[in-house]
Amino acid sequence: MKINSNYDKIQNSYLFVEIANRVNKYTAGNPNADIIRLGIGDVTRPLAPCVVKAGLKAVEEMGRAETFRGYSPDSQGYGFLRDAISRYYSLFGVKVAAHEIHVSDGAKSDCGNIVDLFDADNTVLIPDPVYPVYLDSNVMSGRKIIYCNATEETDFAPMPDKKVKCDIIYLCAPNNPTGAVFTAEQLKAWVDYANDMGAVIIFDAAYEAFVSQPGIPRSIFAVDGARNCAIELCSFSKTAGFTGTRCGYTVVPDELLGGKLAKMWARRQSTKFNGTSYIQQRMAEAAYSDEGIAQCRENIDAYRKNAKLISDALAEMGIYHTGGVNSPYVWLKCGTDSWDFFDRLLTKANVVGTPGSGFGKNGEGYFRLTAFNTYEKTAEAIERIKKVL
Repeated sequence: MKINSNYDKIQNSYLFVEIANRVNKYTAGNPNADIIRLGIGDVTRPLAPCVVKAGLKAVEEMGRAETFRGYSPDSQGYGFLRDAISRYYSLFGVKVAAHEIHVSDGAKSDCGNIVDLFDADNTVLIPDPVYPVYLDSNVMSGRKIIYCNATEETDFAPMPDKKVKCDIIYLCAPNNPTGAVFTAEQLKAWVDYANDMGAVIIFDAAYEAFVSQPGIPRSIFAVDGARNCAIELCSFSKTAGFTGTRCGYTVVPDELLGGKLAKMWARRQSTKFNGTSYIQQRMAEAAYSDEGIAQCRENIDAYRKNAKLISDALAEMGIYHTGGVNSPYVWLKCGTDSWDFFDRLLTKANVVGTPGSGFGKNGEGYFRLTAFNTYEKTAEAIERIKKVL
């Protein structure tokens, strides 16, 4: 018996597991500590009322023989949800056909599974700092990985280097962890680079609903040429608060390799995945109704308010940061070892954030705060942080 030795090349502990371990160790010795969590990207506001209503209705349907549903007739998603997602894209001027949409239990799953489509003999270009799943899933598969440096000089929105050759490109905008975004012109440069290179872009649009500034694409398919080179991953987790409900989708356009990748992805999913539950899909459909979009927007606006609170406070203190405008994340320059900074905030301010080094070497010296707590807790955290900086 031989195991996949590539697992020996990844860190023993996932970043957020390590954070949880440190917090648990501290609270065990300080049981009365009032911890405020601005670390992991988990939402706190409840699901939209119309989403809950749809879920309850779907549960009731599952309790009656005449409306009960077992396996989904198509592992790619029910037609009603794929139609709703297609309509949602049209609201910001992007055309995506329903059959190009593949429903899943979340963008993280799709991000880890999409690598099944590609041979191990591909060179993968990943920005640094980066969401750890992009890196780890390809290390596990044994691919060669090269990095595109995202730094303060480019406000953490790196641009392609035409001298660098690659086959697979990962982009996330609005970015996790930095909150940085690409303008339409910048994203077009990446699309042109990928088409010239014969590469595919895996575009993570999980935070598209937070885009508020004009000129910032909410989908890579808003850019000419992207349908020839890009796959888009998206999620209801942040848009509709589905972190504990689980539903997402991947768009594989017809033009990509003449439809071959779409057929491969459909085949992969039908073999290894039995589909997202009917209940979740009805809830997701409700989230993308007119009523649902309006109700989910109230939650997003609340998180935006928190992000602005953090950003304004850092600006007042003269601390360099990105994000906080089109993103629920604020990426700040801490000027020291990021794990030391984590421990300092935890023990001196009882505030939990995320050390930048957990996202790559260019993350060292930086720190991520999230806007997903309540406004009151976020304001309290900021006051505590001010006292220890």
